[in-house]
Amino acid sequence: MKRRRFFQGSAAVAATGLAGCAATATSTSTSTGSGRTPFAVRPSTIPVAGADMAFPVRRIYCIGRNYRAHSIEMGSNPDREPPFFFQKPTDAIQFVAPGTVGDHPYPTLTKNYHYEVELVAAIGRGGRNIPVASALDHVWGYTLGLDMTRRDLQRAMGDEKKPWEIGKSFDHSAVIGPLHTVAQTGHFGDGAIWLKVNGQTKQNANLNQMIWSVAEQISKLSEANELFAGDIIYSGTPENVGPVVRGDVIEIHIDKLPNLQVRIV
Repeated sequence: MKRRRFFQGSAAVAATGLAGCAATATSTSTSTGSGRTPFAVRPSTIPVAGADMAFPVRRIYCIGRNYRAHSIEMGSNPDREPPFFFQKPTDAIQFVAPGTVGDHPYPTLTKNYHYEVELVAAIGRGGRNIPVASALDHVWGYTLGLDMTRRDLQRAMGDEKKPWEIGKSFDHSAVIGPLHTVAQTGHFGDGAIWLKVNGQTKQNANLNQMIWSVAEQISKLSEANELFAGDIIYSGTPENVGPVVRGDVIEIHIDKLPNLQVRIV
């Protein structure tokens, strides 16, 4: 594949909670090495399946256009672009427990609100310049999630050569299920990934259709930024992204993980 010619180049880096709410834990200290802070900021965490434990989230990375057909539908050439990444704030996490339907608020400022189902990898051991061959050794666990997108704002910013944040990095935009450890699931080289809206299949693909595997994503990210335990990576979405409106119910699935559902309110 022509795209692989770019692999040696630099990557462009641009417990349970209530269903429908980010899982957080209150800080027990307001002091740091430089003195007391004026208030406590609660960290974002993700419950771990089958354990009385929560995974603390340090950063949220997302890869763009990582399935060939989705790259084409977004107007890109998958054979020519190196991988690129963007970030969401950690407090954008909206945890949804299995077996529930989380209420997901339709955001302000948009009239074209899109779903994107993705496999999410959680980093348990960081590093720099991590080789592809050992990159999966750094993965602590996996879950599934939604990279919700104000598509009209994203496209407008792109047309004006401005950053995507207003389209990608807003409240509740990182919907996520509980983390499952690698010991529970193994790694995800293939398997079905799909999304339904009101029971109708919209996205339907296989994880083996990723252009850049999870291992390759970890390797390329670690060239640009040192990775740390607590980082999570949304690994890209298949084709047929599309809009939802209030009242729609989204259901997402990845083999070996429990389904996740939200209702747009």
